[in-house]
Amino acid sequence: MNAHQLFQQTQRQRVSDGAIMPILGPILDPANSQSTLVLVWPQLGDFDTLEYAWWINNSREMLNDLQIQVRSIGIGDRNAGKAFCHYTQFPEADLFLDPTAELHRELGLYPGLQAKLPGFSVKQNSWLNLLLMCAGIGSPGTLKEVFRGYVGDRSAPQLIDAESTIKAGPLPALTGSSFNVVGTGYQRPFELATLRLQNMTEVLNNWKTYVPDVSYITQRGGTYLFDSVGELTYQHRDRGILGFAETMSNPLAFLSS
Repeated sequence: MNAHQLFQQTQRQRVSDGAIMPILGPILDPANSQSTLVLVWPQLGDFDTLEYAWWINNSREMLNDLQIQVRSIGIGDRNAGKAFCHYTQFPEADLFLDPTAELHRELGLYPGLQAKLPGFSVKQNSWLNLLLMCAGIGSPGTLKEVFRGYVGDRSAPQLIDAESTIKAGPLPALTGSSFNVVGTGYQRPFELATLRLQNMTEVLNNWKTYVPDVSYITQRGGTYLFDSVGELTYQHRDRGILGFAETMSNPLAFLSS
């Protein structure tokens, strides 16, 4: 069974109405030109999931122009899905839930570091492995990507417009124009780090909602692009935290390649 068939046959709960239904429906008209982007996300409270949703929402015009529909599956329950969609403005009708990461395992996606210490419970080992991955152990590229968020990236687009207001944890509210002192038109120093801090604050303030079961907090995701007849034209399998794209400076660059 290929990935497209698996998505068609896998039934999961949809956030919008709670219905249990296939992630992808049947191909009704092979002659149409619509492609499908399927995002298999980690925990809904994960750095990668929140950041990926930001990129999708800020690329809707491009996705519409390219006639690409988006479907996503994240780890969590419906309360987590509702909170996630409210915060990110990701459409509830496009998000499905996999509370135990069963689909991730069927796809063979990276479960994250799986070290086990004697005497530790499953949840304690999950926390240990997450902390090690945040330090770059079993999570290649994580520290480099964290560093990029602080120093800026002239190969990446500007992320925050001048009129936006960012509320990130203990920091005072910042306007997008605050970053203009070092220029415009590219990812400025601390710009991405500020967005990540804002996401982290949201999740930590609502931890039990976003992460109802910590057993799966190390699980990574994957990206799958199918053409109008269901042929896989692109895939990316995450190898670590903050590694949800081949090109993190422009995660959707593969759509124009």
